[in-house]
Amino acid sequence: MHPAGSVIVFTVASGLGFGLLTWLGIGLPEVRGWVAFWHYALGFSLAGGGLLASTFHLGNPQRFLMAFSQWRSSWLSREGCLAVAALAVLGLFAIGKIFLEANWQVLGYLGAILAVLTVFATSMIYAQLKTVPRWNHWSTPALFLLLSLSGGGLLAAQILPSMILLALAGALQLAAWLSGDGRFESRGTDIGTATGLGVRGIVRAFEPPHTGNNYLLKEMVHKVGRKHAVKLRLISFALMILMPLGLLMISGTALMVIFAVLLHAIGTFAQRWLFFAEAEHVVGLYYGKR
Repeated sequence: MHPAGSVIVFTVASGLGFGLLTWLGIGLPEVRGWVAFWHYALGFSLAGGGLLASTFHLGNPQRFLMAFSQWRSSWLSREGCLAVAALAVLGLFAIGKIFLEANWQVLGYLGAILAVLTVFATSMIYAQLKTVPRWNHWSTPALFLLLSLSGGGLLAAQILPSMILLALAGALQLAAWLSGDGRFESRGTDIGTATGLGVRGIVRAFEPPHTGNNYLLKEMVHKVGRKHAVKLRLISFALMILMPLGLLMISGTALMVIFAVLLHAIGTFAQRWLFFAEAEHVVGLYYGKR
């Protein structure tokens, strides 16, 4: 599929932001006053900025409020409702920490749960799509959650838990790439099923359904060369997992943590670009693009 910059920024930034807010909600690190202010400011900026970036991919951004009304059937709508609830609850929790020297920990735990559910809802926007076999798997939400909590843990300076979560995310990412490469073929979908002509025999594309480009081809059909995909996988895995782990094994100083966060964020951007670029929508079969 076509990797949209706004959606990549949205998923990476909001994941880091809600991951950090999750750690803060459970009281790690234990911060108050101005120290708490800067921690929560970073979390809210990443989470809110990511959500704002997502509106740029809407056909009519001015109608974004309509998305909140479809929570019964839409994971996108559920994500919006959960995000607002999480930010509201954690906002109250932050006010107590920063200005009132109060520790309303029940609100913190509730906000942390809502933040995790928000990331889960984001992942389910993609994992629910049976038309994109690479995404339609339990590893998609699991990987979103692990990357969110590990990146948020780095921002919260939770060294050991972050290292464990990064290692788990790395193992799952490798498994997701390996299993995802053959998932399209394993679903048994081909140009015959896409056109409904498979019952008549072997189907081949004689000419495309359209003489020009269209929305489906622009958004749903994107080809990334295998050679480039492997290279980007190596780069993203090294930056997202291996290098942050290596830095943290050397030292847990603030400078090392900052470098680890930056490398992890850059690697996650590359990973998320591949997440979209390598995803194959079954509509491409109809156009003879696979």
